[in-house]
Amino acid sequence: VRISFQPTMPYREVDEAIKGFLLSEERMTEVVERMAKEIKMGLAKDTHPRSVIKCFVSYVQDLPTGKERGKYLALDLGGSNFRVLLVTLSSDMEPEIVSQSYIFPNTLMTGPGYQLFDFIADCLAKFCVEQSVQNEILPLGFTFSFPLHQHGLASGILVAWTKGFSCEGVVGRNVVELLQEAIERRADLKINCVAIINDTVGTLMSCAFHNRNCRIGLIVGTGTNACYVEKTVNAECYEYYQTSPKQSMIINCEWGAFGDNGVLEFARTEYDKIVDKFTPNPGRQTFEKCISGMYMGELVRLVMVDLMAKGVLFHGESSQIIQNRWSFDSSYVSEIESDPPGEFRCCNKVLHNLGFIGHSEEDKVALRRICEAVSSRSAKLCACGLVTLINKMNINTVVVGIDGSVYRYHPKYHDMLVFHMRKLLKPGVKFELVVSEDGSGKGAALVAAAASPRTTRTSTFIRNY
Repeated sequence: VRISFQPTMPYREVDEAIKGFLLSEERMTEVVERMAKEIKMGLAKDTHPRSVIKCFVSYVQDLPTGKERGKYLALDLGGSNFRVLLVTLSSDMEPEIVSQSYIFPNTLMTGPGYQLFDFIADCLAKFCVEQSVQNEILPLGFTFSFPLHQHGLASGILVAWTKGFSCEGVVGRNVVELLQEAIERRADLKINCVAIINDTVGTLMSCAFHNRNCRIGLIVGTGTNACYVEKTVNAECYEYYQTSPKQSMIINCEWGAFGDNGVLEFARTEYDKIVDKFTPNPGRQTFEKCISGMYMGELVRLVMVDLMAKGVLFHGESSQIIQNRWSFDSSYVSEIESDPPGEFRCCNKVLHNLGFIGHSEEDKVALRRICEAVSSRSAKLCACGLVTLINKMNINTVVVGIDGSVYRYHPKYHDMLVFHMRKLLKPGVKFELVVSEDGSGKGAALVAAAASPRTTRTSTFIRNY
């Protein structure tokens, strides 16, 4: 089956505006080669300080065995949502999970750090009372989906805020300590944070609970990142990389920063540079800003506004909403692309929400094409990243656990990833892309189970690859 992502263009000007998003196979191969070099630098002790893909050691060396048992709490702070979970592992079947999402005030994203952690502790306390576990001493796994430099399983130093956060007093601090201090300030909780993990690690762990061949965890949502299983001897930033009895180590790539040193300029457009300029972290997270859901809609909006100013789109019709930054939600991209060819039900709804009244079919075809250009570049770059990791592990069969709103809800993202990965991978390599269910909850609990002495877990190392 031939998948076509490039329908006929209604306007030459639209073609011109989006051509920078259309990556050729040759350019994708270049992305893979450059990323491989950066990952190698991130792993090596000598070059790690100047690398942009940091390849942080996660301190997770065991994948699930199916023998984990017990009750565990999990926290999930990942950007657009915050959750508290109670995970009960009673068999090798699907664990019992009770979760509660809490409304996350935007003011906390830029306020003092202690207020953020007091809020987390408050949510945790309410949840424990609701679940009648406030008097139990429970191990907690904390999924903290921001760049961390870990010094141990329960010690993670925040390197930099991303995804719109900029809380003072947290960068350079041990996030577990800040959480534990907030818990102790309340004096009504008996909780011990035994592990802090990145959401990619949780995604890998959750997927590996049922797919023992899972070796990569990928997030494509508000942000993007990936982790993979590396040989411990290659993880030179791990103190015991030469003497560890465990042969493998999960590496948190933090690949969102790929390109921060300029090596990705050939894949960026003028629209990317404008988006970057109006973010809290200009010049940083270059790869992420080309891929993730936080920026996809804004890229589409900028192209629309540019073409409207040139009189190409919506001929003379104006919309005050579309002039506002970030007004084109990334979910609109998925909605517009979900319309069957020649139909515009979802597109009409989006345009109505944006304040457009009169619009031709040509306008809607052009808008869909702009969305496709932005989303296809996102999928192509993501495919490049996955191919780089598979090549690095030098394996012929692999399962990739994936989570995130872009992957879950964009109607073609999975197909585009598969299509472009097949083109880039060497012949004979078999891969499967699997939605990882609740990596931030179940994955964090599984890591907490491995770290907790009270578990009845029989430890086994990650199998050689």
